[in-house]
Amino acid sequence: MPSAYVIATVDVTDPVQYEEYKKLSTIAMKAGGAEVCIRGGKVEVLEGDWNPARFVMLKFPSVEAAHKFYDSPEYQAAKKAREGAADMRMLIVEGAA
Repeated sequence: MPSAYVIATVDVTDPVQYEEYKKLSTIAMKAGGAEVCIRGGKVEVLEGDWNPARFVMLKFPSVEAAHKFYDSPEYQAAKKAREGAADMRMLIVEGAA
């Protein structure tokens, strides 16, 4: 079974409120068994006009595990805390077999 990745780009609009999201999302990641590959850090654009302010990539053992994390009560609480603090784009990508 191939692994899966949750990939997100984030534009933080309220840094103070976003700290609560980070705290709660960390709890959700630990509960969901996420391996944090990227969480913030410098972004350097090599091609195109894509320029996310913040980039996150989490690894899961399967697409099902990634969905379980996203749908979990822990992550839903984090999502609620993020409302009004950031614009998020998030997707699940199946890894190579």
